[in-house]
Amino acid sequence: MQKIGLGGGCHWCTEAVFQPLRGVESVEQGFIASTAPDDTFSEAVIVTFDPDAISLSDLIAVHLATHASTSNHSMRGKYRSAVYVFSDAQMEQAQSELDEHSRKTGAAFVTSILPFAQFKPSAQKFQNYYKTDPERPFCKAYIDPKLAKLRSNYADLLKNEITRS
Repeated sequence: MQKIGLGGGCHWCTEAVFQPLRGVESVEQGFIASTAPDDTFSEAVIVTFDPDAISLSDLIAVHLATHASTSNHSMRGKYRSAVYVFSDAQMEQAQSELDEHSRKTGAAFVTSILPFAQFKPSAQKFQNYYKTDPERPFCKAYIDPKLAKLRSNYADLLKNEITRS
């Protein structure tokens, strides 16, 4: 198993996007900090995955497609668009993937690739936010559209249960 940290705006949304992917063993949402100057905590998740079942490349592609990865806005400090890496090899691969996606799409991503430094989990009552009550207005307004995009564009990466909904 490997781990990767992903900051994609709201960690409730990011958690819900990565939970249904095949090869993903767990998604823990909370707050991640990198090293200076990016050592302030921002909302993010740690994804534990089986690289034989889903590649880091696929995880990064989903990440870039399911949040505002090209939009710089006033809340970027708290909602940093980032890939938090746990090794030099992940750093190199993530940078290569980001460069390739930028070339393919012509988009200038604001997503940072940063070394992982610290993690603070969200309160237990917020873990599995979407799974515990998908009918919440927040879930309907923000998470459901991301999951629809996931089903539409990445159906081949999903566990069977989400493709039937």
